[in-house]
Amino acid sequence: MKFTKMHGAGNDYIYVNGFEEHLADPAATAIKVSDRHFGIGADGLIVILPSDVADFRMAMYNADGSEGKMCGNATRCIGRYVYDNGLTNKTEVTLETLSGVKIIQIHTDENGAFQSATVNMGAPILSPPEIPALFDGTLAVDVPLEVEGKIWRVTAVSMGNPHCVTFMKESPAGLDLPRIAPAFESHKAFPERVNTEFCKVRSSTLLEMRVWERGSGETLACGTGACATAVAAILQGYCAKDKDITLRLRGGDLAIRWTSADGFVYKTGPAEFICTGEIAV
Repeated sequence: MKFTKMHGAGNDYIYVNGFEEHLADPAATAIKVSDRHFGIGADGLIVILPSDVADFRMAMYNADGSEGKMCGNATRCIGRYVYDNGLTNKTEVTLETLSGVKIIQIHTDENGAFQSATVNMGAPILSPPEIPALFDGTLAVDVPLEVEGKIWRVTAVSMGNPHCVTFMKESPAGLDLPRIAPAFESHKAFPERVNTEFCKVRSSTLLEMRVWERGSGETLACGTGACATAVAAILQGYCAKDKDITLRLRGGDLAIRWTSADGFVYKTGPAEFICTGEIAV
């Protein structure tokens, strides 16, 4: 199998051109290639495929082989992959995902070289039954959640996949996420498991965040998690709509804007090639 490894702010995946490569068991392939000791090493596997409703289709598999609905960092990387590899000459690309069609705007320099990408991530889902999250009411904003005997204040948001955001007084840098976060991921309040963001508000336009992704563990960045955290910060009054909010993740910064005009969340950030190669699967 020919592959390309890419990352968006440190969120690294193995990318496969599904127009040319056929994977008999992509879930098993994801487990193999994601292993950082016996495989290539990644947060998961992305297969770029034809689509009947968009320019391309994304099939996403987490490091444990489970299929994911959406990955914001991967959408930017797909935008660069298809643009730089000549699969499209368009700078606005549509991408079919399990959470709907996303629009990728590719930003280039004066010579037409890729610089960054902005993805229209769509409108956040805030109704608990649709997230899904087992909380009463029409919103789950700053609500108590007991996790292994401790009460955390959380906000539940879906950006095509479920997120649980908690704001902290101290920096999340010192948290022992491998000990704390699995109990969030598998909490009974989230019947489809959940991605969890631990966030410190630095200012009205700067948030510091660490993320634990369902099926992958801690990753250096999470695009949907950055969007969900920005939305949660706005809902809780820390930030405002129609302003760029910088999400500072362990792998780098992402710019998030939740607009009043259309209700959509826009995410801008980098997409970088790491290497290409072949591996037996």
